Amino acid sequence: MLKQNQSQKLLQKLSPQQLMYVKLLELNTLNFEQRLEEELIENPALETGKDDDELNYEDQEESYVENTPEETDDFLSEEYEAELLNETDTFEDIDLEDYIEDDSEDYRLNEENYNDSDEKKYPQIVFNSSYRDILSEQLHNSFENEDDILVAEQLIGSLDDDGYLRRELQSVVNDLLFQYNFNTNTQKVEKILNKIQKFDPPGIGARNLQECLLIQIHRKEEKGNNPIIKLAKEIIEKCFEDFTKRHFEKIAHKLNVHIEYLKEAVQLITKLNPKPADSDEDIKTETVIPDFTVVDNFGVFEIILNQGNQPELRISQDFNDSVKYYDKNGSKDNKNKEAFQFLKQKVDSAKWFIEAVKQRQNTLLITMSAIVDYQKEFFKTGDSSKLKPMRLKDIAEKIKMDISTISRVATSKYVQTDFGIFLLKYFFSEGIVNEEGEEISTKEVKRLLQENINNEDKTNPMTDDELTELLKTKGYNMARRTVAKYREQLNIPVARLRKSF
Repeated sequence: MLKQNQSQKLLQKLSPQQLMYVKLLELNTLNFEQRLEEELIENPALETGKDDDELNYEDQEESYVENTPEETDDFLSEEYEAELLNETDTFEDIDLEDYIEDDSEDYRLNEENYNDSDEKKYPQIVFNSSYRDILSEQLHNSFENEDDILVAEQLIGSLDDDGYLRRELQSVVNDLLFQYNFNTNTQKVEKILNKIQKFDPPGIGARNLQECLLIQIHRKEEKGNNPIIKLAKEIIEKCFEDFTKRHFEKIAHKLNVHIEYLKEAVQLITKLNPKPADSDEDIKTETVIPDFTVVDNFGVFEIILNQGNQPELRISQDFNDSVKYYDKNGSKDNKNKEAFQFLKQKVDSAKWFIEAVKQRQNTLLITMSAIVDYQKEFFKTGDSSKLKPMRLKDIAEKIKMDISTISRVATSKYVQTDFGIFLLKYFFSEGIVNEEGEEISTKEVKRLLQENINNEDKTNPMTDDELTELLKTKGYNMARRTVAKYREQLNIPVARLRKSF
């Protein structure tokens, strides 16, 4: 007999408008410009140009002047944040033609002295490109299903700077559910991860060093039947711990092979890349444009959101008039109904997109202002030792937003300061308390650790216990396992492997 049960569940789902806002928030300046161009092509109801009734942007930069200490609480008030996020702000009209134009070269030296028709140029810095671009190019040639592509993109975005997937697969599943309302399971994610691990550079997508080396060895196995490669595979699969400790005689005894034969396999393994993302093969360069500029005006920081050459957006007047016409003179005719639904859908989509763009701008400015306020000493001096411990949670509580929102703002975005260009994630770190009761950023501790290891006697390198005691003498009281963790995060091997003769 069929049994029917009624249950009540509370589910969190994002509306299409919220999903659009979330996706825009993650984009940096270059990707955001590309997304704008795509939307303008896809939606004919969206146009470029000024609309006095809906949008009134007069500059291609949004700027935000940091509040003085006395005004900080006011700026973080709920009423102020609600006013920003509800888009009730308007901007005064400025007619640039009222100002005298001076085309002299000296006048042009000031970046603010350009007409609207002039293309703005922003400071640029060239980095080695992210390996994720190379993976993305291979992704669309390997997957056809849109759901598989979404999972693959999420996995690629979850890889760390060395090309490893350090996160649990269940965490990736949870991210997909929360961010995209897409339900999957760990088996499906692992199946897609296995395909990504076949991408170039070899070893990408591994979850640990052992898996990374095995992926590269499997790639070599496919090219031919070589006994040295088979022995190398056995070493990594069966004697990996002994290999990391360089107990080669023990490995030779376990695998019952001659020591000279073993040396050839070890030489093959040492030529593999433990950090596949650092491979120089096919690595491109990309130009990174800072998403923010922080200017120190005699102690008062002005935060400028770089909007580059992004066009101003508005709703097409023709589409608006057509919607009003069909709405007023509606007919039972199916063609008219279909036309009305099409027009209304495009106009609504354009409105949502414009609102999402405006909300993105405000969120970026509010978040960056909170970061500058938190790390004020660094932005004054450029001294990394002045960086305070700062977590995503700290900024989220300061501006009363969700941690996931702060995480998206900090993703792939850069800020230009008087002391160089920095990734936003650079300013986030955990903290420890020294003997004087001051909270110190772990970045400072890692800097000291790196400095001491660089200056150590290479014939007798310091053990983790000795490094712990050395840091204690400098006022940093921490456990040996914490020092070992920081050393590993700096990709520094243990003392025995640092020894040279």
